[in-house]
Amino acid sequence: MSNDSIRVVLASASPRRSELLAQIGMSFEVRPTDIDETEHPGEDPVSYVRRLAIEKALAAVVGDDTGENVVVIAADTTVDLDGMILAKPVDDADALRMLGLLAGRTHQVHTGVAICYQGRVAAEVNTSLVTMKASDDQWLRWYVATGEPHGKAGAYGIQGAAAVFVDSVQGSVTNVIGLPLSLLEQLLAEVGVSLLRLLTP
Repeated sequence: MSNDSIRVVLASASPRRSELLAQIGMSFEVRPTDIDETEHPGEDPVSYVRRLAIEKALAAVVGDDTGENVVVIAADTTVDLDGMILAKPVDDADALRMLGLLAGRTHQVHTGVAICYQGRVAAEVNTSLVTMKASDDQWLRWYVATGEPHGKAGAYGIQGAAAVFVDSVQGSVTNVIGLPLSLLEQLLAEVGVSLLRLLTP
């Protein structure tokens, strides 16, 4: 079957991931999954996001998707500060705590990406280094009050108001946003799908 007829499913409710795919001209269906994101004992941040991405992708494969021309894209992003996973904050106090930990320091952002296509699965992790400026409590409280930290790993969104705190990024910026597009292209190729053929001219 031709790549022209491939249907794309994004296994994520993240508006940032949807925006990135739409930005490059991809048409897709959003099919969020609900999986247990609890860390396994002794699990490192890289293994954690890779596992969750694979679990999300597999959970989004329904009905006859495995036999159809359907490609499922899933991703999971976390912030890694010296091996400590900073996932999504549970409330404002938790967001303020995370931002305080990150202020004036360099951390890693890992995004696991998994692709399922006709029974084949390809998965990998992309890592970027982000250095935050030192910020006082007043600035951090202002940012938390914007509501932006909610639903974001490490309690910040680099594409939003948090950009004022970011001093530098080493590596993929789309990785920090939540979906490294260069890795997406690589993984699609691994399962036999050309990213270019999925895009609208």
